[in-house]
Amino acid sequence: MAECVILVGLPGAGKTTFYHQNFAASHRHVSKDLWPRATGRDARQRRALIDALAEGTSVVVDNTNPTIAERAAVIAIARAAGARLVGYFFDVTTRQAVARNAGRGPGQKVPNVAIFTVAKRLEAPTRAEGFDDLFRVTLTEDRTFSVAVIP
Repeated sequence: MAECVILVGLPGAGKTTFYHQNFAASHRHVSKDLWPRATGRDARQRRALIDALAEGTSVVVDNTNPTIAERAAVIAIARAAGARLVGYFFDVTTRQAVARNAGRGPGQKVPNVAIFTVAKRLEAPTRAEGFDDLFRVTLTEDRTFSVAVIP
């Protein structure tokens, strides 16, 4: 059974780094960032997600996915494909996200205003949305990730 992992969190929270450290070998990376200049990025991402799950390939949806409404479309696609649905909530402060963003290389930084804009809309995911498993990811003092189950 394919798995659909949804990463939820602020820009600069470490979502893509987490993907590379934990899922790159087993899951396809589906992110709007893969098509930075393309028009119709939402439709393109939906198609990539549908195609991967139809092939039986597990995926990680790596966007901010800040609201219940924005996650609903991805969740519906995953459920329609019979995929197992897992969420990771990056519970970081705006200060932490800004600091991580400052350490990014050229072309990788987002404007800090994007971090604060997403923070105002961010809704923590809940099991009621349909997740089979849900985890909270925090940043440690040594800049690694700590993962805990959200009951």
